[in-house]
Amino acid sequence: MKYPLKALALAASMVAMTLPATAQETVRWGIPMAFGSNLTALGDTMPWVSEQLKKVSGGTVNLQVFEPGKLVPALGIFDAVSSGKVEAGYSFMGYELGKVPVSAIFGALPFGMETPQFSAWMYFGGGDALLKEAFKPHNVYPIFCGSISPEAAGWFRKEINSPDDLKGLKFRAAALGGKIYQKLGASVTMLPGGELFQALEKGVLDGTEFSLPTVDDQLGFSKVAKHYYLPGWHQPSTNQFLYVNMAAWNKLKPQTQAQIETTCTAGVTMAISKAEALQGEALAKFEREGVKLHQFNKTMLDAFAKASKDVLAEESAKDPMFKKVYDSMSAFQNKNRAWHNLGYLPRDHK
Repeated sequence: MKYPLKALALAASMVAMTLPATAQETVRWGIPMAFGSNLTALGDTMPWVSEQLKKVSGGTVNLQVFEPGKLVPALGIFDAVSSGKVEAGYSFMGYELGKVPVSAIFGALPFGMETPQFSAWMYFGGGDALLKEAFKPHNVYPIFCGSISPEAAGWFRKEINSPDDLKGLKFRAAALGGKIYQKLGASVTMLPGGELFQALEKGVLDGTEFSLPTVDDQLGFSKVAKHYYLPGWHQPSTNQFLYVNMAAWNKLKPQTQAQIETTCTAGVTMAISKAEALQGEALAKFEREGVKLHQFNKTMLDAFAKASKDVLAEESAKDPMFKKVYDSMSAFQNKNRAWHNLGYLPRDHK
């Protein structure tokens, strides 16, 4: 028996109308951040992700961001998410070094991969699977959600010409960078970004590293220190993550999970692009303000590299997951080394 096409179409539409629609669930989470939302590419990425999530979900997924200290301390986001105090939080990965040693190299690997190659490893080199494996025992589902260009090596109140100049230096550094400075004789402390200007101004610190030139400019470091050193050997890429409590994540529908992860992937792209777009003018501004720009010489970089190698070997020996991830990162970087050396123009080419 043959049925007219119009009848078949009508029947199909009636069946479709009887099927239950997949409703977009409503999510309302408060998201504490480790950085102020005013900090370019570092702190404004999660607010951007939040706004995009509202749009793609039709307003039903609202991850409301909170400035540092408003919900939990800036350096306490991992603990708050792990314990379930908050559903999720946004932070640089590495502040939880004491509890999750491998977090430090997901956040920033000294002399490691620059931002584009790190994201390549995360998405196509097995990095994301290792990330999830490392944080699962801590009830945290981490999502790669921002990455910026190399940081500066730091601000100093005096010139640094040899490794001996670091001995006894009161310096702020995070994660593995701090361990490396300690190995070279510096007295290292860890302070959040909002406390660094005053610490430099009062002489509590002789120097500090923090972030990109644009971010360092926003924090006013050029007013209290006049020697700015590059390159950011300690953080060739600086990576931010959305930490989600595992129970909260598992309650979400697959559609919502996909929306969050996809907008975070877009956030990585936006952060990289914004970071790359703005640094040249920031350096020019520093010079106009009397800041002397320095590039660490080979002697200094060799000393940092040797200390980095020692620290990474020590951490690998202490923690199997650290070693597993570091070996994966190193293998990926080495596999692509010839491509990077041959495929890109030399940086001194004009």
